[in-house]
Amino acid sequence: MLDEVVVTAARTETPRSAIPATVQLIDAGEITTQTALGASAVDLVATLSPSFSPTRQKLSGSGETLRGRSPLYLIDGVPQSTPLRDDARDGYTIDPFFIDRVEVIFGSNAIQGIGATGGVVNYVTAGPGRNADGWDGRVLAQTSFDDSVFGDSLGWKLAGIGGRDFGDWDLTLGAAREARGVFYDGEDRRIGMDGAQGEIQDSVSWSVFAKAGWEPSAGRRLELWVNHFELSGDGDYVTVAGNRATGLPTTSTRGAPQGIQPLNDVTSGALTWRERDVLGGTLRAQLFAHEYEGVFGGGAFATFQDPAIAPVGTLFDQSANNSSKRGFKLDWEGLIEPVPGLRLLAGLDGLRDTTFQALVLTDRMWVPETTYESLAPFVQLNQRLLDGRLNLSGGVRHESATLIVEDFTTLAFYGSQQVDGGEPSFEETLFNVGATFEVIPDLTAYASFAQGFSMADVGRVLRAIDDPGLDVDTFLDVSPVISDNTELGLEINRGPLKASAAAFRSESDRGALYVLVGGAYVVQRQAIQIEGLEVTARYAISDGLRFGGAWSHLEGRTDTNDDGVLDRDLDGANIAPNRLLLWGEMDHGDLSLRLQAQHLFERAFEGGDPRNDFEGYSLLDAVGVWHAGFGDVSVGVQNLLDEQYVSYFSDTQAPSDNLRYFAGRGRTATVGVTRRF
Repeated sequence: MLDEVVVTAARTETPRSAIPATVQLIDAGEITTQTALGASAVDLVATLSPSFSPTRQKLSGSGETLRGRSPLYLIDGVPQSTPLRDDARDGYTIDPFFIDRVEVIFGSNAIQGIGATGGVVNYVTAGPGRNADGWDGRVLAQTSFDDSVFGDSLGWKLAGIGGRDFGDWDLTLGAAREARGVFYDGEDRRIGMDGAQGEIQDSVSWSVFAKAGWEPSAGRRLELWVNHFELSGDGDYVTVAGNRATGLPTTSTRGAPQGIQPLNDVTSGALTWRERDVLGGTLRAQLFAHEYEGVFGGGAFATFQDPAIAPVGTLFDQSANNSSKRGFKLDWEGLIEPVPGLRLLAGLDGLRDTTFQALVLTDRMWVPETTYESLAPFVQLNQRLLDGRLNLSGGVRHESATLIVEDFTTLAFYGSQQVDGGEPSFEETLFNVGATFEVIPDLTAYASFAQGFSMADVGRVLRAIDDPGLDVDTFLDVSPVISDNTELGLEINRGPLKASAAAFRSESDRGALYVLVGGAYVVQRQAIQIEGLEVTARYAISDGLRFGGAWSHLEGRTDTNDDGVLDRDLDGANIAPNRLLLWGEMDHGDLSLRLQAQHLFERAFEGGDPRNDFEGYSLLDAVGVWHAGFGDVSVGVQNLLDEQYVSYFSDTQAPSDNLRYFAGRGRTATVGVTRRF
């Protein structure tokens, strides 16, 4: 049998071997290795998951997709996304030092609610303290720098987390602070600043984490956790335009950008009660909250101009996206005794998400306050047959949602249109069905069909209304983006070999496609079809020598004129490149070494601008660890061969935009010491 690991993101105690989908578990050891390279929480997934887009190396994750669609980020099951005004900042909401493992469920699903059209990325935080004699945990001191330009590339990080078991209750506390220097490319040029969308270079972040648990008796636990993460730019550099025609990337020079520096300010928390032996099953009840503010860089953009405030062309402003979530999850899971092997999961989810986007310097509302309210009952069944060799599953979720928008006035750029509010709603029933079968010992085949859903960024639509006399009830299309995911796969876990292969197709009759119009991305509702293959393998030659790799191939098409024919390839803003990942690990005495390589294959986009064709590139990283008596000393090197390349998103978008022609990071060293106590 495959590893009998329970995947919490699936909201069921069914083991991994009974889930008819591709699931990747990134464990604590892999997280430690990647953080030795200075990786962020989203870098962990992007580096190790073949069909995840390469990151932009910016604060914005726009265009970063999983299987060509947006993933839903969770922290211990709490959603981090802002679907009503999707600003793609949900990858930077937690410090990776607090993450114990990452669960990635590939493909559309609705078990966690809105947003998982590409899959689910669930960050599982550090477990409760279990040491009754004192505190146990670890501390980290780390520094990073470009190998050729030491000075302003220097960054550092200090972090610590520890826990203790006090008997009936336990406590875990953590804190982290990180300062990042400027990034340099492979030719030792400063990489340009994305002044509008936000940067992670030349920034400071700090984060605190707390988890407390109380177990009044066996099988009963009350747990509370809170995570706060804040990242803000230092504002020491301004952007210098590059030149796409000559291949000169965008750079930066010392200077003071105008306005408030871009930032992410996020607080999440949850209170969870878990009790076993309730009507013969397990009862779980969770209340959660999520507060988010994302400030963007400013400018005298045409959209922000208002002659009633300042002469046209002179008004500088900037926006901040704000989202406040409150929700609950209630479910019960147990065996249905009259039917041997039948397990039932039934529950009810509730969510209230209020979002608005304001212009912070002139106190204007760009996206009006918009509230999404939903109730969603669901049922999931799993039937074990043939002594557990065959698992059949099926489920249904009914989403009943209402969007509440008050009367509002658009910006002067759109004609100061008076828009009547409203409360449009939708009802949607989503299904999943699947099966896993142990063909021979340690070889499992699976097949599944699952639906996921999301909103089509209604904030972008509302803020850009430029026709008079409209009202939200009749104008706004709130029908969700429904994605249908069909998948076939094989997984083997036999001795030293672990391998998997999956083929999938994801389809939407009315998908949400990001299209660049007049220098800004808008959302268009077009039919989308994505097909792909994924292969992974790892082999342990001995306890001290392991190697493996992964390969993904994606093809995506869309219907641009609504004639029922898929006539154009999805572009780089909507689908990842084909990718090959290779790695090898060696342990020898007190020394450990990992080499990892990735190759992004070139791609041409049929029907698109040929200037956006992707050239491809290859990167090699290395991590070495010395397990010394006083702690673990690590040296990580990103882009070991100092490859000069342009990031995937920059290379495939906006061929006339010289301000966002960003190179990727050159060779960067990270040195750290971790001590456990």
